[in-house]
Amino acid sequence: MTAPALPGAHGLTAAWLTEALAPRLAGVKVTGVDAVPVGTGQVSDTFRLNLAYERPVDLPATLVAKVPALDPASRAAARAIRTYEIEAGFYTHLAQGLAAAIPVCHFSAYEPGQDDYTVILEDLAPARPGDQLAGVTAEEAAAAVDELAILHAAGWDSPDLAALPWLNRHDAASSEFTAAMVTGLYDGFRDRYAERLTPEILALIEDFLPRMAAYLAPRPGPASLTHGDFRADNLLFGRSRPYIVDWQTCTYGSPLSDLSYFLGSSLPTETRRACEHALVRRYHASLAASGIPLTWDDCWTSYREHAFHGITMSIGASMLVERTDRGDDMFCTMTARHADHALDLDSLSLLR
Repeated sequence: MTAPALPGAHGLTAAWLTEALAPRLAGVKVTGVDAVPVGTGQVSDTFRLNLAYERPVDLPATLVAKVPALDPASRAAARAIRTYEIEAGFYTHLAQGLAAAIPVCHFSAYEPGQDDYTVILEDLAPARPGDQLAGVTAEEAAAAVDELAILHAAGWDSPDLAALPWLNRHDAASSEFTAAMVTGLYDGFRDRYAERLTPEILALIEDFLPRMAAYLAPRPGPASLTHGDFRADNLLFGRSRPYIVDWQTCTYGSPLSDLSYFLGSSLPTETRRACEHALVRRYHASLAASGIPLTWDDCWTSYREHAFHGITMSIGASMLVERTDRGDDMFCTMTARHADHALDLDSLSLLR
C-alpha cells in the first residue's frame, strides 16, 4: 500500500482510490467517486463511497472511508489521545487475525508528522448502528457480549500484544496525566450539564475524582486486546452477528473494562438491572469455554471496579470534541447511566 494517508475528505479522489486499492483492482482504475457523510462520530469523519470502475472488478460498488475530522477541536483531541495512529495500527496489524466480527479493511495508513490517517472498510449496510440514546435490547446486548468474549479470549495475556508500543500506552505517568486532564475539565463539564444531572450523580463524580489516578493506574491482573469504547454507537446490528467498528481507543488492558463500560452505557438502567448478572455470567462462561482461567469472583469484582470507565470517558470526550446537540444528549445519558451503574454496584468502595 503506497498511497499516502489523507488530511481530510477532499483527498478521496478517483486517482487516490485507484492507488490505495491497487492490490484489489488488478490494474483497473476507479473512474468516479461520490462521498456521502455517514455515522455520528465526532473524532473522525466517515463517508460512504459510491464508486465507479472502468470495468468489472472484485470490489463492491460502495465502501466506507474514515479520515481526520474537519473540526479543529476534534482533530486536536484526536492528536492528543492518538486516535488516528491507533485505529490505523489496529487495521494494519491486528484486525485480519481476529475471529470477532470486524469489517474487512481494504486500506489503512497513518502519517505521524501531520497526524493524517485513512482507513477504507467494507460497507456493512444495511446493518444499522445501535442507538446510544435509546439503548440496546437485552437480546442485542447478549449478542454483543458474545463478540466481546471472542475478542478478549483471542488476546488473553498475549506476549505479542504486550510488545506493541502503540497498543500499550498506559503507565503511571499517563494515568496521572489523564486524571489531571479529566479533573481539570470537570468544572466546565459541571457548568455545562449540572441542570441535566442529579445532585447524587454529581456527588458521586466528585467523590471519584480524587481517586481517579489510582483507578487508572496499572494494576495486577489479566490483560487482553480491549476496544476501549465498546458501546451501542460502535456496534452494527442486522447481520448474523453484531459488527464492531471504531477502533480508535483500542489498547492492551483489563478486559472487564469493556464489559462494564458496555453494559453501563448501552442498556437503559432498568434493562441493565434486569439482565446484568445473566450477561456477565454469559461472558464468563464464554471465556471458560475458550480455556481462559478467570474465576467468577475475579470476573465479577473486576466488572464492578470498572464501572467508572464511562464517567471518565464522558467528561473527557464531551469537553474535547466538537459540541453538538446529539453529543450533549449522549454524554448526559451516558453519565447518568454510568453513575447509576456505579451506585448499584457500590463500585466506589472498591477503589483505593
